[in-house]
Amino acid sequence: MSWTTNRFGKFSTTVAEYTGRPVTFVLAVAVIVLWGLTGPWFGFSETWQLVVNTGTTIITFLMVFVLQNSQNRDGTALQAKLDELILTSSAENKFIGIEKLDEKELKRLSEILREHAQSEDDQALHKKITEVTGRRAKAASLE
Repeated sequence: MSWTTNRFGKFSTTVAEYTGRPVTFVLAVAVIVLWGLTGPWFGFSETWQLVVNTGTTIITFLMVFVLQNSQNRDGTALQAKLDELILTSSAENKFIGIEKLDEKELKRLSEILREHAQSEDDQALHKKITEVTGRRAKAASLE
């Protein structure tokens, strides 16, 4: 990982932590209230409106990238932890990598698991999971 990427990762984590705190929200509300109260002093001019519009737009634009970076890293770390739990348990190893399945396949897998929780045996579940994850050939060689 490059020095720049690592620094941005640390920066985005720090920013995400601070912006997610209640005090930061209160501070943002206070700034908007203060801006609103200065309206009569500036005659509710277009410049007065432009100041808050420009400021909030710039902050929002930059925060999208910072928060997305933080969220991507959190998601990747969580996925690695889940993969480790799957590998070290009696769970189906086929679940590793299912986050790369398309929406239709994920929905079908979710339906199968919901149905299985109500009635089916492990062999039937294994067969259905194998079908959804596209590993039919491997399952056939095991039988």
